[in-house]
Amino acid sequence: MHAGFHAGPAACAVAPVVVAALAHIGPAATWLPELRRRRFPGLAGQGRPGHIALTFDDGPDPASTPHFLDVLDALGVRATFFVLGENVVRHPETALELARRGHELGVHGWSHDRPWLPSPARDARELPRAVHAVGEVAGRRPRWYRPPYGILTSGRWAAARRAGVRPVLWTAWGKDWRRDATPASVRATVAADLRGGGTILLHDTDHVSAPGSWRAALGALPGIVRDCREAGWAVGPLGEHGVIGAAERCGGESRLGRERGERAGRG
Repeated sequence: MHAGFHAGPAACAVAPVVVAALAHIGPAATWLPELRRRRFPGLAGQGRPGHIALTFDDGPDPASTPHFLDVLDALGVRATFFVLGENVVRHPETALELARRGHELGVHGWSHDRPWLPSPARDARELPRAVHAVGEVAGRRPRWYRPPYGILTSGRWAAARRAGVRPVLWTAWGKDWRRDATPASVRATVAADLRGGGTILLHDTDHVSAPGSWRAALGALPGIVRDCREAGWAVGPLGEHGVIGAAERCGGESRLGRERGERAGRG
């Protein structure tokens, strides 16, 4: 007798949950650096070949961010700071100083939460809240959104579209959050992946990193800028970077869909 497979009640109950979880986390595959560089250059922050976008995550932090501002002033460089809404509210003077010194503020979410469980209601509630908080201190509505951990779930994609901010990740990072990071290791790690038109990710705080790790990024910063300039690349914020597709507003067709269409048209 041939016995067919019959899913039991427990399996039937679990199946929708699994499908929902996959739909939630599936877009996060764009976190993979090589995938997004090749397939979604706009999301990766690819811009003009002669320019490098310098970005920082997780602040503002009054214990560390001012040190970065002083070094950037000395280097004559402006950058984009992806700040957390809760940190902007907690440290408004530091956030205001970022804007006062001419830096661009982007949104890093309200808090540095982990996105593994679907929570579209939370995403829809907290991202506009963060956008409002950042806009208040910057004096203008923020343009860019980088989710914590660089993980773009379906809920975060939808929330970004509704909030009118464009997701952008990075092409090179310094792994400066690690306990064993040093200025030399951060500089070398950035250099290994950096090409003209790229976007650098560093951290101006140890808010969710190893204690004191921000000092490695700070120490690496002059060398990173010098390396870029010696390669003939200007260094500045995302607003001056010419990010692919950045002239388009969030909303309507998804950015990933547009980029697929653009590639097909060139095909």
